[in-house]
Amino acid sequence: MDNLTFIRDTMERATAFTAVSGWGGVGMGCTAVVAGLVAGAQSTPDRWLAVWLLEAALAFAIGWVAIMRKAKRSNTNVWSHSGRRFVRSFLPPMVVGAVLTPVLYGAGQVALLPGVWLLLYGAAVMTAGAFSVPAIPLMGLCFMVLGTAALAGPPSWGTPAMIAGFGGLEIGFGLVIARRFGG
Repeated sequence: MDNLTFIRDTMERATAFTAVSGWGGVGMGCTAVVAGLVAGAQSTPDRWLAVWLLEAALAFAIGWVAIMRKAKRSNTNVWSHSGRRFVRSFLPPMVVGAVLTPVLYGAGQVALLPGVWLLLYGAAVMTAGAFSVPAIPLMGLCFMVLGTAALAGPPSWGTPAMIAGFGGLEIGFGLVIARRFGG
């Protein structure tokens, strides 16, 4: 019995987390495009930030529901060994973003947020993607490149970079994941 447990545990550790939903990515990308257009029309940094924080909450909800639905359809346990590794790798960069956001806002550095958010989200996706399908780490790398460009460019690049990343990259990679990896 111990040998069977060992074999089962070993096989579970070797599997990729496949519950990442491409259609969830498409949904998050679509709402990000709308949020970017709304945020770009705001007259103050406070309102711009409020739009993006609402979008972040909405995107989290869309992503979580989509992952749970895909996991249920494929009879996958989200909290399997690979799922837990995915979450443990994804969360630290996201927590750093949650810590840096009020710090940068309080210092009057709202213009740095797009680059910081894109870089940290890219780092989260890239590290978590090590335990998922091959398209995920590549998407993370693309976010990191875009975040670097946003930080290196003028502040006016911030909102377009956010639309390109959280909108365009999410939609594009979401379609690839949906087509190649079952939804």
